[in-house]
Amino acid sequence: MVIDGLHILHGVDFDVASAGVTALLGRNGAGKTTTVKAVMGLVPRTGSIRLSGAETSSLPTHLVVRHGIGFAPEDRGIFAGLTVAENLRLAERGAPGGAPGGAPGGASGGAGAGEPNYALVHELFPELKQRAGQLAGTLSGGQQQMVAIGRTLLNRNRLIIADEPTKGLAPKIVSEVAEVLARAADAVPVLLVEQNLALVRRLAGTCAVLADGRTAHRGDTAELLADEEAARRLLGVGSRYPLAGGLRPASSSPAASPAAAPVVTTEVKP
Repeated sequence: MVIDGLHILHGVDFDVASAGVTALLGRNGAGKTTTVKAVMGLVPRTGSIRLSGAETSSLPTHLVVRHGIGFAPEDRGIFAGLTVAENLRLAERGAPGGAPGGAPGGASGGAGAGEPNYALVHELFPELKQRAGQLAGTLSGGQQQMVAIGRTLLNRNRLIIADEPTKGLAPKIVSEVAEVLARAADAVPVLLVEQNLALVRRLAGTCAVLADGRTAHRGDTAELLADEEAARRLLGVGSRYPLAGGLRPASSSPAASPAAAPVVTTEVKP
């Protein structure tokens, strides 16, 4: 993949598990955000990207979204001059691609197919309901992240992509966001780009590690992070750091099951 004359990705190949959380890991500058932007059609890409078997690599971003991918970007993408309610309203859409779709709303909320699932969003983020009339630009960083993730849960998506959702957040908010991602992953697969390895250990059953724009490792997250030498070599840091809160271990996630077909298969080429 070439952006502004620079080769960013040199051959990325990984699957996103059909349930639970898959982590996309790597050092700063490894190509993680560029990869998820390629999946979303936000940057030029070559190769193959398949969502539940359907090729999406030639689709523009708005059609990728309509096929059922919710994206919470690294910079949150909040409209600062609009209220919380207006930010959520802009994310409303019908059923993805007109196809039946497994959705986050299947777990709770009671909204019909194609209806925005405000009940689920407000259940997970009651503060968003309380602050519905507040300008999003006046929210704290953690509250803005709630809006960003809430937008992905509003629709019945087949996949949620969360790019650095805990970046710059206080430890208490990190724990809260992690709990929400864990609950969301009970109903819809999540591709998580994250630097907090303690959080990744808790949430992600499987992972892919990028290095210099290439896939350097794919496999079980717990096994990788249990290997201190491998974690340090691939990620540049140790892996044994505690995370506040009582999140369940990722090993209990159905994402660890090797029999399940991937929801997304990504083969991005130079």
